[in-house]
Amino acid sequence: MSHPRRRGSAGRASLGTLLRHVHLHGPLSRAALARLMGVDRSTILTLTAELAAAGLVRQEHPIGTTGVGRPSLVVRPESERVYVLAFDVSADRLVAARVALGGPIMDRRTATRPPAGAGFDDEVGVLAGFGRDLHAAAPANSVCVGTGVSYSGTISPGDGKVRYRPEMGWVDQAFGTDLQRALDIGHPVAVGNDAHVGAMAEYQRGAGAGAPNLIYLHGDIGVSGGILVGGELLGDEGGYGCKIGHMLVNPYDGRHCRCGARGCLEAETGQSALLAAAGRSDEQFGRDTVRAIVRDARAGNEAAAAALSEIGGWLGIGVANLVNIIDPAVVIFGGTLREVYAAAAPQVAARIAQHTMPTTRNRPRLLLSGLADDTTLVGAAELGFAALLADPLQHTAHAV
Repeated sequence: MSHPRRRGSAGRASLGTLLRHVHLHGPLSRAALARLMGVDRSTILTLTAELAAAGLVRQEHPIGTTGVGRPSLVVRPESERVYVLAFDVSADRLVAARVALGGPIMDRRTATRPPAGAGFDDEVGVLAGFGRDLHAAAPANSVCVGTGVSYSGTISPGDGKVRYRPEMGWVDQAFGTDLQRALDIGHPVAVGNDAHVGAMAEYQRGAGAGAPNLIYLHGDIGVSGGILVGGELLGDEGGYGCKIGHMLVNPYDGRHCRCGARGCLEAETGQSALLAAAGRSDEQFGRDTVRAIVRDARAGNEAAAAALSEIGGWLGIGVANLVNIIDPAVVIFGGTLREVYAAAAPQVAARIAQHTMPTTRNRPRLLLSGLADDTTLVGAAELGFAALLADPLQHTAHAV
């Protein structure tokens, strides 16, 4: 790829805006891009030419066009040439993928993660091995422009440090820098909390597309969440903000939570609560176990059905609290909560109707995650693309 000339900040922002449109929405005509960006045709011609020269987009004649006059060229992302490495670290699996500009997942590697977990160095080693393998297997003329990670734990936004992962006993582990060092492909590693990146993924590419005010609830071992207001993620500088899973829903006889309190949303709706209510062993674990309980309930197993009804009731109280505070347009259930909500939607809806204000009772749409098991992986990929989309020419020039 060529080393393009330097642009001012306004020009770089315009290039990033155009590239973001074709990255998130797919091929668009130059005329459509001009309308979306509110610029004239000559500006679009200049911007697309620079991005094409950098190897980020290509321009093609539309297929099957009829009518008078010359049709506007279509701008497509260079999905075969430009990619990021994306990693998803959840309670029961480690996933790595090569994700192309435009969003398609081109290749992936997956490993099972046992409940007890491996050591921190072992986890980093598995992920780095997957990443190097994916990087080596990419087409010879392709370029990696970033690396992103979705991590099930409390993450320090600035440095990718795992501040707290209670089931593993990890505190202040330098995950981002350790993975960057082990990968050794020349990119910093951007790390985000799984629910936070999941919320952005569902807003950009999933069930929440077009709904800038949304809540995403993610089930793993526990429960976490991401809140978007005006398309912006709520959070804090230390990584401890927006802990939806530790909202109090059962203050009197609630289950013990890993945080030390009782009756948190996570304690009442997480995997441990579901397993206990269904009479399953604590050694059973992961999304496959949750799906097995759901299947058993649908097949007539009374204990499984009662467990899901109980969990759905507490989940509904948690959602009602959030609706009263945030008034979102959409509430999305992802991770293992996708399975739980699908099986307990009546109980969730009943609690929301009982505990929300009349003015908000019918407002939020309750939806399953549109990206299913790939929600957090897609969110990780978008972290990897963020630097490129902010300054396309600068970051392409330094890609390896």
